[in-house]
Amino acid sequence: MIIVMKRDAEKKDLNNVVESIEEAGFKVHLSRGTERTIVGVIGDERLLDKKHYESFPGVEEIVPILKPYKLSSKDFHPEGTTIEIGNVTVGSDEVVVIAGPCSVEGWDQLRTTAGEVKNGGAKILRGGAFKPRTSPYSFQGLGEEGLEMLDTVGEETGMPVITEVMGPAQVDLVCQYADILQIGARNMQNYNLLQAVGETGHPVMLKRGFSNTIDELLLAAEYIMSNGNYNVMLCERGIRTFDSKYTRNTLDINAVPVLKDLSHLPVIVDPSHATGKWELVLAASRAAVAAGADGLIIEVHPKPTEALSDGRQSLLPTRFNTLMQQISHIAEAIDRRVEVPALKEPAGV
Repeated sequence: MIIVMKRDAEKKDLNNVVESIEEAGFKVHLSRGTERTIVGVIGDERLLDKKHYESFPGVEEIVPILKPYKLSSKDFHPEGTTIEIGNVTVGSDEVVVIAGPCSVEGWDQLRTTAGEVKNGGAKILRGGAFKPRTSPYSFQGLGEEGLEMLDTVGEETGMPVITEVMGPAQVDLVCQYADILQIGARNMQNYNLLQAVGETGHPVMLKRGFSNTIDELLLAAEYIMSNGNYNVMLCERGIRTFDSKYTRNTLDINAVPVLKDLSHLPVIVDPSHATGKWELVLAASRAAVAAGADGLIIEVHPKPTEALSDGRQSLLPTRFNTLMQQISHIAEAIDRRVEVPALKEPAGV
């Protein structure tokens, strides 16, 4: 449930409410809006005497949250959440673009790609050090060596870094190198992993599983947040439907406004995995921005035909630049923005 404080509630009134809730064995999360402060009660509220708090000075009303997810609900936090990651803010009026290779393959590949996507306007560098692949014989990533490369190139380019963590045992290691932990679609309901990243306080991007509902995604976010980490971004990356001939998955564009309506958490869209084909990524990106996404995560590779993973869906840097230019116009049309720097001429031109 949430306890809504009056506009003129004094600090001592708020402290009395918080202390009483904590003494009853519950956790508290405060949401301070422009007009009111909301006290979120975390725990099995059936054990709490709600009427007891109605008489507290400064309390305006007590509102039960009927949804199974509490912390990720917009009822709990009416204003949208913004997440500060280095010099980047996710969840503001800026549509933040995350870009880079699917897998870290080596220094030259990563440095080249990072430089290109930064020149195109990307704010966060992506790259896989550990790669969960369908086949055990496919490239599995460079592991800690890949993490070290990401960390170094991120520092060189001034971009925060996001990479996937695959199990609880990897969490501490990945936190040493990455600014954002990515929970992949296959791990969306790996509850031990969700709890482990919840204990870190590290920003997390949680991908929706390709056969999971929106409620299941929000409940997965709840596992992270209930362990104290509120820096969560939701990611729509396509769901599995009946037609796999023309696209890798089906981009559920409806999920963007639905999640924005149900939750206060920022919403990122992954058009690369959703479509599986580079020639569809541009159109899917335009649609995602128009639908209200707070960011995109795009796969880019200087030589997609030679990529060790997901080359078919990776954009060439020139195509990434085109994408950035186009989504900047769409963002402007809906009172948002994409910062696109003046493009630099290729070397030797």
